[in-house]
Amino acid sequence: MFNPDLKKMLNNVNSRYSLVLGTAKRAREIRDEAIEKHEIIDVKTVSTAIDEICDGKYVIEEPEELKTK
Repeated sequence: MFNPDLKKMLNNVNSRYSLVLGTAKRAREIRDEAIEKHEIIDVKTVSTAIDEICDGKYVIEEPEELKTK
């Protein structure tokens, strides 16, 4: 079972909601890139997105209003 470190992932974002939205957005980007290139994906796109966020390869940007709260 895939069990990422949630505390590590929440270091750079203000809320779990932002984390979920950012992860879903990146997963869709990965899927769309694979479709364009006619590649077959062996790993789930959400797992790949979570790995990229944990490794710092993908940064979730939040609106300024959320950063100040």
